[in-house]
Amino acid sequence: MVKLAVIGGGPAGLRVAELASAAGISVHLYEQKRSVGRKFLVAGKSGLNLTNAATRDDFLSVYQGSSFPAALWAEIYDHFDNTAVRDWAHSLGQETFVSSGKKVFPESMKAAPLLRRWVEQIRAQGAAFHLNHSFQQIEPKGTGYELTFETAEGLHVIEAEQVVFALGGGSWPKTGSDGGWVGALRNLGVPVDTLEGANCGWELDWPSGFLAEFEGTPWKNLVCRVGEQSLTGELVITRYGLEGGPIYRLGHALRQQGSQATLTLDFKASFSSEQLVRKAESVRKNLPTELAQRWKLPGSVIALLEHRFPAIFAQEKVSLSDLETLSQAVKEFPLELIKARPIEEAISSAGGVRWEALDHQLALRDYPGVFACGEMLDWEAPTGGYLLQGCLSSASWVARSLKG
Repeated sequence: MVKLAVIGGGPAGLRVAELASAAGISVHLYEQKRSVGRKFLVAGKSGLNLTNAATRDDFLSVYQGSSFPAALWAEIYDHFDNTAVRDWAHSLGQETFVSSGKKVFPESMKAAPLLRRWVEQIRAQGAAFHLNHSFQQIEPKGTGYELTFETAEGLHVIEAEQVVFALGGGSWPKTGSDGGWVGALRNLGVPVDTLEGANCGWELDWPSGFLAEFEGTPWKNLVCRVGEQSLTGELVITRYGLEGGPIYRLGHALRQQGSQATLTLDFKASFSSEQLVRKAESVRKNLPTELAQRWKLPGSVIALLEHRFPAIFAQEKVSLSDLETLSQAVKEFPLELIKARPIEEAISSAGGVRWEALDHQLALRDYPGVFACGEMLDWEAPTGGYLLQGCLSSASWVARSLKG
């Protein structure tokens, strides 16, 4: 009988193993790949963004999800906040710094040194690592649980008194975060929302010929709106649609709209519609050229206006009413989106174990001694350090409730 089985060797699983083994609990960690922390290493290729130096209120404001328990999440965050993450990295020999955008990085910028020291410490505390063990199912048995793993030698079955699931979401499946656990938990009757791509681009149909000239070009200083939510930033035109920070962060709101997902853009946030009209009120011909110059719009925006209002641009002379129509469109240009990009391309995922299935300690209500943490829970957050913080905080919260 294993005292504690931690399933998943990503940041959340490693954090649980670290704390539990330090507390004297006999830990066995199971990972389906041949090494742990693979997604952690991939995330650190361009610089390991550990957390963010935002204030507490700003930090907590970015998290969301279906039936998201904001009050509980605040407790989870406070238990292991962004300052604690920096202290933890320091304890592993990795000093950190804050970038101009408030992102927190190790001074080396690399993930490998921190991961190596982290794993060494967990092993030194007595935790056992079982690699190439792919989780298949869990069933209650006696006072504990029977766990089945697929290995190169066939099925391997163990019994555990306590279980912590830290299997990640569904993005970057090559790293092992493939969402393969969903069926096993649903078989237990645990409600799990379908995993979907988050922090990813969205698809839309561009006008004919548009991409030949504008693919890869940016729209800067935009205000992007979905319903009552709005964000300022930059989007990039891609062959399939749009990429960029604002559309990543508005992904939850877009998914809530279902098949009617609409992103509304303000291309000239610093000017009102009336001001734009005044800047162009003497224009009567050469409309595309004049608007590009007077409104300082990129060619891609002019092309969208021409596609949306062909009758106005076909006239030899434009009226004041036409200019008002165009200025209003520049301020509120709706783009009908088709769908998010596939989850395999996403930075993170939405969906997962629903919050009503969990108690205050993040244990499954119907299965005492079985916990879940990390990205497999139904929460989402933007990039910028918030994702890793969420994984480490929720894992730290779970570890405090484990029995020795």
